[in-house]
Formats: sequence, structure tokens, C-alpha cells
Amino acid sequence: MYNAKAFSAASATSPLAFTKIARRDPTENDVQIEILFCGICHSDLHQVHNEWSGVMPTAYPCVPGHEIVGRVTTTGSAVTKFKAGDLAAVGCMVDSDGTCSECQAGLEQFCPNMTLTYNFPDKHTGGVTYGGYSDSIVVDQRFVLKVPANLDLAGAAPLLCAGITTYSPMHHWGVTKGKKVGVVGLGGLGHMGVKFAHALGAHTVLFTTSPNKAEDALRLGADEVVLSRNANEMARQAGSFDFILDAVSADHDINALLGLLRRDGNLCLVGAPEKPFPVSSFNLILGRRSLSGSPIGGIAETQEMLDFCGRHSLTADVEVIPIQQVNEAYERLLKAEVKYRFSIDMASLKSA
Repeated sequence: MYNAKAFSAASATSPLAFTKIARRDPTENDVQIEILFCGICHSDLHQVHNEWSGVMPTAYPCVPGHEIVGRVTTTGSAVTKFKAGDLAAVGCMVDSDGTCSECQAGLEQFCPNMTLTYNFPDKHTGGVTYGGYSDSIVVDQRFVLKVPANLDLAGAAPLLCAGITTYSPMHHWGVTKGKKVGVVGLGGLGHMGVKFAHALGAHTVLFTTSPNKAEDALRLGADEVVLSRNANEMARQAGSFDFILDAVSADHDINALLGLLRRDGNLCLVGAPEKPFPVSSFNLILGRRSLSGSPIGGIAETQEMLDFCGRHSLTADVEVIPIQQVNEAYERLLKAEVKYRFSIDMASLKSA
């Protein structure tokens, strides 16, 4: 074991603060990574404040962070995919059983024995996993990803969660040239949804309640912007969409969105509102429409997403901050005062 610098929360009401954590020494299959940037995901905030206690209670101290980009420093004797000096990334998972049907299908995100990057039982140490708000991490090579050299690393970090969360359902549901795609909400997830839909060649429409987001949406790749509170604008879009990605986590009218789908169209949820949606069965029956949800992707699909981003020079729009401003960033995240993700420059941890 060795000591690593990190920022952690000591309780649900404690601010994140400097600490030292124990990391395992690399085993023969491990890659040790110096973390250069780590994105801030809204789930970090939920976990730190123990807001998912009914499903995933937080173990303290909690070191968040699952949008990790860095440089390989050490590799185990059996590692073949990486060498010291390589750019590397780690997302929301650091292990799975590798034997179940989901793993065999390359869908590790559905493995019943998956290990999340932080706040999850660590089978190596017997404690819990610690995330990317740290100067280094040790991960099995199967869960380490290659980062295209042309990508800005600060902007690449959120691709490991926000990127794959929006790319995966578009990939699964066949978004491509000639399709009409809607993206609901222009936040951390939604802005990546617009970028991916545009890069995949689809006619891309952003739905928003905020008129002041129209200019940004067009800059990011939207072909049209629809104010979802404007009944006339919504009516003009009725029955015309092949696919809609819903990235809103607040309560909103799901039936109005279902009515925008054409026959066999799909509305996919990646946002997670607190309250269940009231869904009219007729909005599904009339048109053979479907309502679905999607988490992150598997490791192979995440690598595919990163490679796609490399070919299209796609990264998240980020505001880079030092680790010492992380608590302020959490407060701003609650108020949606960021365009569109925070990325922590982990070099700042050296002076902590």
C-alpha cells in the first residue's frame, strides 16, 4: 500500500477537504495512473451528501470522482495494453466479474458484481473504492481506456461519464445521418448530447425552457431550438422525431415529449427526476412508440466513444478549477451556474 493525496468528505454535512488515502500497490494486471484532470459529475454531489442513502449509502471518508484522465506511471508485469507515459482514462467502473453474460457481451455496466470507481466495496483492500479527486489511482488494465492524443485533457475528462452516458443510447438506438434527434435540456449531459447527435449526422433539435440557451445550442451543433413551454412550437414538431434524448433531472411533461415521436420512435431517459413520471399509455400505443432509459456504456463502447471524439475533435465544454475551489463548484453546480462541466486540474493538489 502507499499514501496518495486526495480531497474527501468526512460526513454528509462536511465540506470536501485535503486528506491522505491508502492505495494498493499495482498488482501484475494493474495500471497506476497519475491523475491530471477529474471532472465533477452531479452524482458526486449526491454521493458526498448521502442523498442516495436508500440505494447506495455513502461510506465516509468519501473521495468522489469518476471522470478521470491522466498519465500512466507504472504497469504490472502482465499488462500489455499500456506502458509508462501513455495517456489513460478511467470512468465509472473499475472492475466486474468478467464471467457473467453481461460481461461476456461487453456490457460490464450491467454486471451484478460490478465495482464502481468510488464508494463501493473494494475487493482488493477490503475497504471502499476511492475516486479521482486524488493524485493517483490504481486500476485493472481491463478498465483503463486510451485517450486520443489530440483531445484537450481537461475537456476529455467529462467524456468518461457525461460523454458515454449520452453516446451509448444514441449508438444503441441507431442515431445516424438522416435521423431527426431531439435533446431535452442543455446541461452537462445535454450539451454532449447535442454535440454527439450533430457529429453523427442527425438533424438535431434542442428542447429547452430557457430562451437564453438558444445561441449556445446552435453553437454546439443544434439545427433548431424549441422552447418547450411554447405550445405552438411544440405542435409544429409533433410526430417527427426518430429519437429523443431526455437529459433533464427535474420534473417535466414526459407525455408532451412522447407526442413528438414518429412511428417506432424512442424517448430515452438519461436524466433521473426524483418523482416517477405519469405516462399515458395511448402516447405509446398510438405510434408503437417506446420509452427507455440508459446508464453508461461498457468498456468497449466507452473506448469507441473516445475514439469517435478523437476523430471529430469533440470534448466537453469545461470550466477548469483548482481542487481548492471544489466546494464552491458544488454550490454553483446546485444552481446550474456552469457551462457545462467543471474539470479539476489535479496539479493543484500538489500544493494542498
